[in-house]
Amino acid sequence: MRVVVIGSGIAGAAAAYELARAGVAVVLVDSMNPGRATSAGAGIICPWSSQVDDPDWYRIAVAGAEHYPELLAALAADGETELGHRRVGSLRLVSEAEAEEALRRVAERAEASPMAGKVELISARRARELFPPLGHDGPAIHIPGAARLDGRAVRDAMRRAAVRHGARLLNGTAAIVADSAVRGVRIDDEYVAADAVIAAAGAWSPQLLEPIGVQVRIAPQRGQIMHLRLPGVTTADWPVVLPQSRHYLLAFDDSRVVVGATREDDAGFDHRVTAAGMAEVLNEALSVAPGLAGATHVETRIGFRPVGPDIRPLLGRVPHVTGLIVANGLGASGLTIGPYAGAIAARLARRADPELDLTPYDPLR
Repeated sequence: MRVVVIGSGIAGAAAAYELARAGVAVVLVDSMNPGRATSAGAGIICPWSSQVDDPDWYRIAVAGAEHYPELLAALAADGETELGHRRVGSLRLVSEAEAEEALRRVAERAEASPMAGKVELISARRARELFPPLGHDGPAIHIPGAARLDGRAVRDAMRRAAVRHGARLLNGTAAIVADSAVRGVRIDDEYVAADAVIAAAGAWSPQLLEPIGVQVRIAPQRGQIMHLRLPGVTTADWPVVLPQSRHYLLAFDDSRVVVGATREDDAGFDHRVTAAGMAEVLNEALSVAPGLAGATHVETRIGFRPVGPDIRPLLGRVPHVTGLIVANGLGASGLTIGPYAGAIAARLARRADPELDLTPYDPLR
């Protein structure tokens, strides 16, 4: 059996890795477009404090979080350990008025997911001890099981490990060859026959699938994400900070703090850092953590999140094209759900049980 995976972001790389580990002949194709979401994203693994009410999204998000220990163990066995991953916990900032209800909600979720750890409400003073630049003067919900990771590092590790298990990597523009079933993929001037194709091309998926009569409701959402550095400050164990807005702050080992991110639905594939985007990110970050005012600006990354018709991913088989599987629409949850979604897509390609009811994630909805 041969499977072609189109798109080597977090989901596509995971699918290729799982297939290669299972002994399947796999070709992983990437067009190397600027603005791939995984290349820009900062990974926060903390679905328990999400304010999203969709139970089907929450189900797959928690499954994605709980998939990570298995993935990290497999990658470590393949010699891949530099992933920027650490369980540093998270702080969900809340007001005094909402603290009791917010804590009840998060604790109820965490109780059903041991990975979350013991959730507690902590004081503003304790929150500032954990994340010194904070200016928040209210309580915070502390979730010790939350983690952060480097999306680029995890993706690259899975790509390298897949190659060690026999996968082939190709860079180029892919075109699927199909009638009532997939027949193969043309990558520039090379044709690769395939028994199954996993379409994991992110925001570029409509252009990939429309020529074979498959419509997916995916649009690019531009995210501008800023990296700051606090020279001489040890930031390795600082928790992820989740303010009351949709922005976030997280720290890495090299005195770096990542703050973001914009959610721009009308920017198309305009791969530029904009004044308005930088102002939004910095204003939000400094309103929450004024102690970052003296930080050095290192870089601003641009990523195009693949956003679907709702919060849930697009994941599953395409009924009228045998052998075609879609893994897409992860939006802002890509680094939480992506590896798990890729593993499910790999199972589908192998005609194995996905071990999850995929009805809510119908890729053609």
